[in-house]
Amino acid sequence: MEKFFKLKEHNVSFKSETLAALTSYFASVYILIVNASILSDSNVEVQPLIIATVLSSALGTILVAFFSNAPLIIMPAMGLNALFTYTMVNNLGLTFYEALGSVFISGILFLIIAVTPISKLLMEGIPDSIKESITIGIGLFITFLGLQKSGIVVADSSTIISLGNLKSPNVILFIIVMLLTIILFIRNVRGSFLISIIVGTIIASFMGIIDLKSLTYTMPDFKEYKNIFFSMDFSAINNLNFWISTFSLTLVLVFENLGILHAQVNVMLDKPEKTSKALKAVSISTIGCALLGSSPPVSVAEGTAGIADGGRTGFTAIICSLLFLISLFFIPFISIIPDEVLAPILIILGCLMSQSLRNINFHDLSEFLPSFLIIVLTPLTYSIVDGIGFGFIAYPICKICIKKGNEVSLPMYIASVAFFIYFIISAYIN
Repeated sequence: MEKFFKLKEHNVSFKSETLAALTSYFASVYILIVNASILSDSNVEVQPLIIATVLSSALGTILVAFFSNAPLIIMPAMGLNALFTYTMVNNLGLTFYEALGSVFISGILFLIIAVTPISKLLMEGIPDSIKESITIGIGLFITFLGLQKSGIVVADSSTIISLGNLKSPNVILFIIVMLLTIILFIRNVRGSFLISIIVGTIIASFMGIIDLKSLTYTMPDFKEYKNIFFSMDFSAINNLNFWISTFSLTLVLVFENLGILHAQVNVMLDKPEKTSKALKAVSISTIGCALLGSSPPVSVAEGTAGIADGGRTGFTAIICSLLFLISLFFIPFISIIPDEVLAPILIILGCLMSQSLRNINFHDLSEFLPSFLIIVLTPLTYSIVDGIGFGFIAYPICKICIKKGNEVSLPMYIASVAFFIYFIISAYIN
């Protein structure tokens, strides 16, 4: 293990990597339940979908561990599961199994991009200002997600969002855990996020927010899972909507993963040489998701919690993947962790990722305006890919306006056109 993962070279230990894995696991484990819940709106029972999500997460995370030796967590993406269920199945009329076929083909296309010079051209052709703004945009998105989970920001019919009820026990719990997490994190306490999750859950129990007595244990039912395992259907391959779905999925997969991997691997880990290897792992796990019966994956932003908590190698990912498999038997216990306990971690992660703001060129409007659009629209559209798309389209337009179109790379022009087509298709199918 030491020889393969090079723990000493990364200045970490088995203990620190395990603690980071526990942090990443508890920060991202809610996805196992939420992903299955969203996919169940495709007229499939939720229990087999939980199994599919667990197996997909374990597979993807193991792959990225061995491919790139990075502490990343690969799980079905929250935005892509909504695209899968509410657009591909409910709007475009594909069945759940036909949609899995579309995911499979998207995975193959993604793999071709990842293993050929195309991925390198895309990574090198994207301007630094755009890359940095993607990191910041994702950071603000994570922060907004944390604020929502905390209850301190709530929906409002008049002003869209407003301040939540500060007298609510849930908000009070969040404030307590937020203060605890900040103190532990600023003092560089090892495992600070994990400690805050455990202590916060105990406090929630004493406050009556969760009821430990109501927990019931149920074994996973693999008999039902057989209905979605290796159940892709390609009968709609001659259908235009099938290819609209496949194009949209592929575009989102490539650019969302490029953006997240840049933020996690290039910025937080400072190991850009691992990015292309991680991209290959995600592309293969996309094919795996189709086979296992789940929507496509990304390197989830919640996995950044483990990086912030000291995770530096694939050993963190290996431990986390094992925890995913074990969690098959403990879903009821995991699901009791309140959102208010996880929210402070997401907010701090967003703060860390937003530090890339110092690398943005504020003096050149042709660089700053597209970056600004990505930063603002990523959280406000509640979509990483939509935020990225607007910035990509704006960048060449801004450069052409000041007669600097020759500074824009060919991959950037191609990506801009692809996003323009993507938005047209999105308008059509919605």
